[in-house]
Amino acid sequence: MRQVYINAIAKFLPNEPVSNERMEQVLGLINGVSSRARSIVLRNNRIRNRHYAIGPDGRPTHTNAELTVQAIHHLMERAGADKTAIDLLSCGTSTPDQLLPSHASMVHGLWKNRSMEVNAASGICTSGMNALKYAFMAIATGSAKNAVCTGSERVSSWLRADKFNNESQRLAALEQQPFIAFEKDFLRWMLSDGAGAMLLADRPAASGSSLLIHWIDGISYANELEPCMYAGAAKSGDELRFWSDVEPEEWLSSSTFAIKQDIKLLEANIIPKGVQSMQEILDRHGLEPEGIDYFLPHISSYFFRDRLAAAFEAAGIHIPEEKWFINLEKVGNVGSASSYIQLEELFNMQKLSPGKKILLSVPESGRFSYVYALLEVNG
Repeated sequence: MRQVYINAIAKFLPNEPVSNERMEQVLGLINGVSSRARSIVLRNNRIRNRHYAIGPDGRPTHTNAELTVQAIHHLMERAGADKTAIDLLSCGTSTPDQLLPSHASMVHGLWKNRSMEVNAASGICTSGMNALKYAFMAIATGSAKNAVCTGSERVSSWLRADKFNNESQRLAALEQQPFIAFEKDFLRWMLSDGAGAMLLADRPAASGSSLLIHWIDGISYANELEPCMYAGAAKSGDELRFWSDVEPEEWLSSSTFAIKQDIKLLEANIIPKGVQSMQEILDRHGLEPEGIDYFLPHISSYFFRDRLAAAFEAAGIHIPEEKWFINLEKVGNVGSASSYIQLEELFNMQKLSPGKKILLSVPESGRFSYVYALLEVNG
């Protein structure tokens, strides 16, 4: 197995940051009524700014593929790399612009690079990490010398008020409260847009620092737990009823394509399974928590940060607070791109000493999956 290095990292965040006070101006009011969930969610997640790929008029300014290609352009410029020398493009996202073809194919087409292998990783937050793992394995096994991998989201258009007006009007016509369910409204104040990209190679950068990838490892608990976060479906009991199996009229009247999250299921499982998966990964690789110099957990809300830290301590996983690096409050929850954007800031904005170890931790609540990666500063 060859050694694999991350030699450059870049991000692209569209448009000016959107403050908490401006969110409803950009996303809109559902049937002209302010959200009942907004203030509660924002108080708990403690996000102050986020970016949207839509303008003040609600019209899109970038597609997901365009966000991704912008991040790749920044990456290649930062690395001083020749795009025609890239062997592999591996892209992860939760929110592709279309059902088919794959997001990676659309990015490749827009990038206008030469013919190459492409890989698309689907899922939710872990899709960006799975894109990274595919690139890592391709280089480690010798099937590629270098690769570009990405994580990106363009979720804002999914969160616009006009996507929910039909459901709200239907509820009002039935003489019910015209407020959409909390499981849908909750995520309107949690998610944001952006993209991150990494350049991987089988040798470190000629100058400056690189990150040696020791391993990338994931665990899914879908065999134990029902779906928690989903889109293009409705939940009935612990099963999903899929968009393709219902009448088209229901797509609008029930906001079928909206991203939804079972909050009770999330709160009951995301922390316990996070601790369980962390312990399994540490044991599997013989890694002591004391050997971690920087801990970069992807969290959707600071509501979970203190609870996760306390649960780690109770389980004997001692990672002091000064080792945690989180930038959620500045850029928002960018889903599959969050770990890229965290690592980009740490790698490019701070002086990292050779030999320092970085642990990435990325959960997703789709059906409770976790991906971890151990990196080491080189040079």
